Amino acid sequence: MSQGLTPPAIPGSPPPGKELEPDQPKSIYLVSYPKIVFMYPTMIAAFLAGIFVWIAHEDDPRTHVVSALFMVLFTVNLVVFAFDFPRTTSLTLFFFMVAVIMALLLFFKFNDELLPFINKILRTYTPQANATFFLSISSALALIYLAVLINVQFDYWEVTPNELLHHHGVLSNLERYSSPNLKIDMEINDVFEYFLMRSGRLILHPSSEPRAIVLENVMRIKTKEALLMRMLGALQVQVRVGPRGGDSSVGT
Repeated sequence: MSQGLTPPAIPGSPPPGKELEPDQPKSIYLVSYPKIVFMYPTMIAAFLAGIFVWIAHEDDPRTHVVSALFMVLFTVNLVVFAFDFPRTTSLTLFFFMVAVIMALLLFFKFNDELLPFINKILRTYTPQANATFFLSISSALALIYLAVLINVQFDYWEVTPNELLHHHGVLSNLERYSSPNLKIDMEINDVFEYFLMRSGRLILHPSSEPRAIVLENVMRIKTKEALLMRMLGALQVQVRVGPRGGDSSVGT
């Protein structure tokens, strides 16, 4: 009976004893999105408001309420766009202040004898917009999002067990970095943005590069981090929540 011979290794395959697990990804794609993606609540609200005003007609008194609600949501969305809320306590404080302001406005509106000049201002504030206005805002944001989705097809990162690849440009220019001993920092600096898109910041430190690679607004940030840990295994990942949060590292 003849002894079996060890088959030759296939180029690109893992060495014996180091086969990839069935659920281990062969590559992970990382995309950095602009902050405009966090304006999608305004796009949805403008679309719904436009449909409502179009059905109810502009002379319906309920359109004033719809317009006011749209302005409130639009303002909150702009606050999220403009400022960072690094901790849950800051987010709670923000919602508390909004609730207090709304309660005071309603209180003065239904109590004419208290501070009549404020009640006069509230009575004269009757925002109203037609369906064309709301649908124009929704359409403009939808076109911007479409342009963003097209743009990210030509600018993204790919992580493999051996390489970190940067695909960019219409002609698919490619930059290669070594992924072994790759260090990754994950930061969630804004709980509002994480709530909206599950996004955060990834900072890649290739061992062969003196400068770090910063990827802003990476969606599904914790899922991406878990996949990177599963793929590379030996890399060290530091998770920082907020600019003053403590670091915790995991490594093998």
